[in-house]
Amino acid sequence: MLFSQPWYNEDSKSAGASGGNQVAKLHHYAVTVEWTGNTGTGTATYRGYERRHEISAGKQKPPIPGSSDPAFRGDASRWNPEELLVASLSACHKLWYLHLCAVAGVVVVAYVDHAEGEMEESADGGGRFVKVTLRPEVTVAPGSDLAKARELHAAAHAKCYIANSMNFPVEHEPTIRVA
Repeated sequence: MLFSQPWYNEDSKSAGASGGNQVAKLHHYAVTVEWTGNTGTGTATYRGYERRHEISAGKQKPPIPGSSDPAFRGDASRWNPEELLVASLSACHKLWYLHLCAVAGVVVVAYVDHAEGEMEESADGGGRFVKVTLRPEVTVAPGSDLAKARELHAAAHAKCYIANSMNFPVEHEPTIRVA
């Protein structure tokens, strides 16, 4: 299933995710990204520094070890921004989906998503994501409405704050099973 953002088109990029809707609440999020990859000479040479960093959001959360993608001299054992973007889309969709299922009486007993993103790199070294595909595998309790469980993915997509902020397609290929 492809769910596109109905508010987005090339002529209205500045309209934002609200699509002209009245803002009910404004939320604020703050993080700190601290570069930890100075090997002693800073960025004196391109190959002379590491791409390591720590992402934090206060003292109550564990830091996230970050780096760049290994294709860009990063550390494969650390999270890169591209993975975090795909993870954010997946997590936001899951949270909305579980909420909507609970409200609709669809009892979800397991949920796992094998999400993937595609990013194209331009000749000048820049790039952009061209799509993300979410592949949630949902297990529902016996007696749950399978059609409703499937249709709620569209509703979750429409409500997902992160998906509504993207300028590329976010596709869904859900699998629904009965426990």
